Amino acid sequence: MIPAFQIIQIIISVILIAVILLQVRMQGLGGVFGQGSSIARARRGFEKTLFQFTIVLSILFVVISIISVIVQR
Repeated sequence: MIPAFQIIQIIISVILIAVILLQVRMQGLGGVFGQGSSIARARRGFEKTLFQFTIVLSILFVVISIISVIVQR
């Protein structure tokens, strides 16, 4: 059961890294170095969906981590 949790964690972490890198790429390289635009705007469309997917993946990763620790004891 433990190797299954580890494999799921690895898969989720790789997807999470890819989604975060995709978000950074959509903002442009200026945002990476702290030169973001001073215009406040709302997330819409694909960007909003990607943001929400990132939140769901991170929560899922934390929950699976906690479950694997509990099961391991």
